[in-house]
Amino acid sequence: MKDLKLFIVSDSIGETGELVARAALAQFNIDSTEHYVERISHIATKEDIDKFISSIQDENIAVLYTFVAPELSKYIASKLDELKIPYVDIISPIIDMISQSVDEAPLEEPGRVHQLDSDYFKKIDAIEFAVRYDDGKDPSGLKHADIVLIGVSRTSKTPLSQFLAYRGYKVVNIALVPEVNLPVELFEIDSTKCIGLKIDSDVLFKIRKQRLQQLGLFENATYGQNERIVEELEYFEDTIEKIGCRTINVTNKAIEETASEIIRIMNL
Repeated sequence: MKDLKLFIVSDSIGETGELVARAALAQFNIDSTEHYVERISHIATKEDIDKFISSIQDENIAVLYTFVAPELSKYIASKLDELKIPYVDIISPIIDMISQSVDEAPLEEPGRVHQLDSDYFKKIDAIEFAVRYDDGKDPSGLKHADIVLIGVSRTSKTPLSQFLAYRGYKVVNIALVPEVNLPVELFEIDSTKCIGLKIDSDVLFKIRKQRLQQLGLFENATYGQNERIVEELEYFEDTIEKIGCRTINVTNKAIEETASEIIRIMNL
């Protein structure tokens, strides 16, 4: 069997499309379906669709999509037709059939199927969101985030994101590196949902030294030098001042303690 990549594109978490894809793949002699399916979640605008289309590089691909908004379904279909990429609109024909049968217009609200257990699926959605937008890999997530964590390396941004996601918050974390330009989107969002993660330089020095040892790297690497740490922390302070957001000192704090403080601030 030739290699095939099925992209599941959805305005929600894409669970429905993935289940359909795996059910279809099960009809073929495949040892594992894992590497055949890639889920692309939370595609809410035409711009999101354009970004997905431009990212496709595999030669033998197909797309399954589930959009409740007709304009998004039509838009992605037109783009895929242009590229001659095979696709299946999983949910629109069913919605149209039901709408005609009951003589009622659909609500067109993504994710309503999960409202039967909204808390559980809210957590799953938030966890997937945190993984997708970890370390600022995709700045488009900033506009959809409930919380944006900003800090230098080793300030527990990723574990904090996961902990907060389990509480149902959509979190993006941004790693501050002086040599890397910050995404413009960071300065366009509401600063009240941004939290800077502050840490004492001497504690960060010890943490990075331990990290270098764990990785089997030289302790004199720039990453673990005091001069570099001071430079990064000064860059952190400058960035926080530009954004105008609040900070939390995470020095010697447990993840749970920091997360509780962040939630308290957000609830204010």
